[in-house]
Amino acid sequence: MSSEPDYVFRSIRADEWPAVKEIRLASLRDPVADIAFMDTYENASAQPDRFWQERAAGAAEGVLERQQIVAEEVGGRWVGSLVVLVEEAGAVGVLGDVIDVRQGHVVAVFVRPEARGRGLTERLFAHGLRWARDVAGVDRVRLFVDERNGRAEAFYRKFGFVPTGKSVQAPGDAGARQLEFLFERP
Repeated sequence: MSSEPDYVFRSIRADEWPAVKEIRLASLRDPVADIAFMDTYENASAQPDRFWQERAAGAAEGVLERQQIVAEEVGGRWVGSLVVLVEEAGAVGVLGDVIDVRQGHVVAVFVRPEARGRGLTERLFAHGLRWARDVAGVDRVRLFVDERNGRAEAFYRKFGFVPTGKSVQAPGDAGARQLEFLFERP
């Protein structure tokens, strides 16, 4: 019998907005939150319940434009989360670029510190990429990582994402760049 915890990987439900809020606030307290997320704990914690309800409803199971995937441990606590946005060809992407093919865009990746180093992030990513490919029907997934976030960049490379050589200015940070990585269907 394994001593590793067992997790369920799934899409959120709209009525789970309190858990969506809790894990987002936890992510914004992470030591690298200032370079990993385009939000602050202060801003997010000041949002009314309606904001969190709409956020959950817009990324819940059955929504094809955006999906929040969670890793849930026995007992129901969420220990990891990511969001896949679907970007349509010809549209302007979330960072101001024009999208050339229909693709997924992974954002808001977070695994609680006590759950890191156990393969959970890889399993969470695999589930998110499966959703993007099998449900949303995309052939390519991209993400951006701040050039100062070496831990995240190393993970993305190890998982099979490759740098494109493109970058955009990190929002609100005149000195930093967000580097683009792609993962294409084999």
